[in-house]
Amino acid sequence: MCGNNMSVPLLADAVTVSGAERDPAAVIFLHGLGDTGHSWADALSSIRLPYVKYICPHAPRIPVTLNMKMVMPSWFDLMGLTPDAPEDEAGIKKAAENIKAIIEHEMKNGIPPNRIILGGFSQGGALSLYTALTCQHQLAGIVALSCWLPLHKAFPQAANNGVNKDIAILQCHGEMDPMIPVRFGALTAEKLKSVVTPTKVQFKTYPGVMHSSCPQEMMAVKEFIEKLLPRI
Repeated sequence: MCGNNMSVPLLADAVTVSGAERDPAAVIFLHGLGDTGHSWADALSSIRLPYVKYICPHAPRIPVTLNMKMVMPSWFDLMGLTPDAPEDEAGIKKAAENIKAIIEHEMKNGIPPNRIILGGFSQGGALSLYTALTCQHQLAGIVALSCWLPLHKAFPQAANNGVNKDIAILQCHGEMDPMIPVRFGALTAEKLKSVVTPTKVQFKTYPGVMHSSCPQEMMAVKEFIEKLLPRI
């Protein structure tokens, strides 16, 4: 592994699953509140492609307002889970810069940005949407599972560089999600269509699924990754 991981704090202890072949592509996937990169590294290993590197960083441990200020892995502070709840704007922007540092590290190591997919689940999916849409590098796509667009009122202006205007987005949501109701996912999909080319946004819902993933969703993720990161 060339390049110095220590200059990118989140990479130092991230769970990285390299492909059996040389890695000309990467998926960076961000876990949800209170979780670690290990669970999604395991989930993605069931659908992994041999030429793709999977990077699952761990969020820093911070006090979370939503959970009575308990300290837990969280990409940024959460005050509420409704579209009009106050948001940790400084924390979201700082977290996005930390993820962009991972993207730039992979670019320095030879993976072009259009061979990088950014994705995540719940809070991690929210951060992946915000990061990709404000990134100055043209990425391959976004996988947004059971999540929302943070600082949604700032868009589409926040994506004013337009580099990712044509980015492909796969958004998936369980129809029985009690944490982030599926209607918030639908509102997010509509908002995304005002930020990127509308036909590039796929919104898939899964009957009976709560705040989690399911095998059908993981197959949709696999097909999305295969399509956008074909073997070269």
